[in-house]
Amino acid sequence: MNTQQNTLFEQIGGEQSIRKLVNLFYHYMDTLPEASDIRTQHEPDLSSANEKLVLFLIGWSGGPQVYIEKYGHPRLRARHLPFKIGIKERDQWLYCMYKALDDSGIPPKHAVELKKSFAHIANFMRNQNESES
Repeated sequence: MNTQQNTLFEQIGGEQSIRKLVNLFYHYMDTLPEASDIRTQHEPDLSSANEKLVLFLIGWSGGPQVYIEKYGHPRLRARHLPFKIGIKERDQWLYCMYKALDDSGIPPKHAVELKKSFAHIANFMRNQNESES
């Protein structure tokens, strides 16, 4: 086994691929009408959110733990509690992330696995008491 390719971080192309993914994600959030509700919950300048998501995904995927070094434990749910995250917001976030994954150049077998992981995480982040219909 090639030890350089053990982590998802390495398998998908490292920091460069994650930056491309996150740049696409925030571009879609910023420009697509389908993401208007989640866009309004963010600052006008998305650069800070962009960098934090890059650093988080680098560590989450097995790369350097720079996010934790800079910001501490991610505590994703706690950090997102101030924002209304219901079914609509979850689905808008996933719409942008899935589109970014499709357009990022990440190998399809990894994109499929990332979509499953992101769907699980996005559903966990919901903080509005709504039922799925």
